[in-house]
Amino acid sequence: MREEKNIAGERENKLGTFPVEKLLGQFAVPSIIAMLVSALYNIVDQFFIGRSVGELGNAATNVAFPLTISCVALSLLFGIGGASAFNLTLGGGDREKALHYAGNAAVMLFGGGVVLCVFVRLFLSKLLVFFGTPSNVMEYAEIYTGITSFGFPFLILTNGGGHLVRADGSPKNAMFYNLSGAVINTILDPLFIFGFGMGMAGAALATIIGQIFSGILVFCYLRRFRTAPLAVRHLKIRLSYVTEIVSLGAASFFNQIAMMIVQIVLNKSLTHYGSMSVYGESVPLACAGIITKVNQVFFSIIIGLSQGMQPIASFNYGAKKFERVRQVYGLALKRGFIVSAISFLCFQLIPRPIISLFGDGSEMYFLFAEKYFRIYLFFTFINCIQPITSNLFTAIGKPKKGIFLSMTRQILFLLPLIIIFPLFLGIDGIMYAGPIADLVAGIVAVWMVRKELAKMRAEMPVKDRINKNAGT
Repeated sequence: MREEKNIAGERENKLGTFPVEKLLGQFAVPSIIAMLVSALYNIVDQFFIGRSVGELGNAATNVAFPLTISCVALSLLFGIGGASAFNLTLGGGDREKALHYAGNAAVMLFGGGVVLCVFVRLFLSKLLVFFGTPSNVMEYAEIYTGITSFGFPFLILTNGGGHLVRADGSPKNAMFYNLSGAVINTILDPLFIFGFGMGMAGAALATIIGQIFSGILVFCYLRRFRTAPLAVRHLKIRLSYVTEIVSLGAASFFNQIAMMIVQIVLNKSLTHYGSMSVYGESVPLACAGIITKVNQVFFSIIIGLSQGMQPIASFNYGAKKFERVRQVYGLALKRGFIVSAISFLCFQLIPRPIISLFGDGSEMYFLFAEKYFRIYLFFTFINCIQPITSNLFTAIGKPKKGIFLSMTRQILFLLPLIIIFPLFLGIDGIMYAGPIADLVAGIVAVWMVRKELAKMRAEMPVKDRINKNAGT
């Protein structure tokens, strides 16, 4: 126990004394890699499916995307919630209770995946219709989603279990587990799709093989947990433990659920208004699916930065070192702006080369993709503000503000605009809904964080304010 306290003490000292820039790099890089690997699964499938099946195959993966978001939501609910409960309790000196949190989180992760898999298998066709699947895409969507649903328990265990692995002090292991599955998927995709001529089924099979492999690695790690081995008693579900886990993971969970709701409405709108336009039903759906997943790569870096900022901001806020909180937030935001600006330039200047990576299509297909890239993602250069600021509020113990801010773009602004604008502008209204929602969400985030940073500055010790103004 004495060793644990010493270790905790050293870490606290590091979080409160090490240069903020160095700390952010140490914490953010593993998170960024883990997020990018998660995005890679979808990108790889989209790449090979587009080059074998074509735009109908790309549309099929897009209508299945809400289920992928559901998996991420459950991963965050029990993964981040379990990791937070584990670290908080371990830091308080109760190792046995901390292990119960880790064990309960692991069971809920895999169990949640099993429940989701069974639900999808029972209502597959109805779900795909509800997600907005056109009739000419249904066959491809049923094949792809039907097979990938078997990987849900392992996907959720891998993504959510990665948070537990990092909480146990093994961030490199967590990265390796995620990366190994993605590498397997990348190798098997062309083999199954082109070598064996399996098409959509081959892409789905390659995906779940990679997920199962990663899930098994996480399971093996949890059996030999670094803090202490997880015993059978730690896996016994207790309502009090699960409730605490859920409360700590709720903000991230609701953010993903908001994304899923918007994705479903977006798919339905693209199909409906696409059928009334020169593009047809499947072209907008296929293009939007690719663009969403390309944008997810950019967003993965931003989320990784915000996750890396979180423990640094949390400790220093608790220690009343408010200037360090302001520093790490400002540094995360600056780096986020750099990534956002590069992404904006790519989306505006080279949309056709980007969309061409995912296969051929009609001229109408490429025209819609270029237009969608340039309009829908116009305010990409400010899209880092809202997620980083939302995580800051969660980090400093103000989850209600964090939850509100995480919901602004998706639920409060984008969802109503997707419904209203097309009534007057047709399918172009969907495109213009994106940048307006991004801009307003960014403005709200700036307004909220300025007030919070001003409060911190007012509460800073006088000597800290003097030093800051003097530039020392």
